[in-house]
Amino acid sequence: MATTNPIKPDQAADTSPATRTGVAPARLADDQSHGKTTIASNVVQKIAGMAAREVSGVYAMGGGVSRAFGAIRERIPGAGTVSTSGVSVEVGEKQAAIDLDIVVEYGAGIVELARAVRRNVITAVERMTGLEVIEVNISVNDIHLPDENGDDEAPTTSRVE
Repeated sequence: MATTNPIKPDQAADTSPATRTGVAPARLADDQSHGKTTIASNVVQKIAGMAAREVSGVYAMGGGVSRAFGAIRERIPGAGTVSTSGVSVEVGEKQAAIDLDIVVEYGAGIVELARAVRRNVITAVERMTGLEVIEVNISVNDIHLPDENGDDEAPTTSRVE
């Protein structure tokens, strides 16, 4: 049975098969035998997405297509926000691996930004869930230029009369 789980073989005994679909919940064994706590992978996705967005210099999450669908979805009443766009996770019983797709603001140091995002995501997920985050992979898909969204709009005048 072959899996594409990024968890190393010596760690495999501590994890259960994980999926990227958000269906397989994590099970945290409590120190006492009073039961188990399960955390769905979509919870980890939302925590990671919010933690990544908190870092100054992150303009948006997701690739171009997912951002376009997210913009449409945000305009539909009752559809909610797109807090998991650009975030995929694999969750085991005790560990999680996270992949992020981000768009950075022009002028931000990408290496330093990635380091800060990684640190913030690991801290938030481990603090809120108790899962050990074994890796946070970050893909920078685009860079946002100041004039791309019309913030610096000048009055448009025709060049020809």
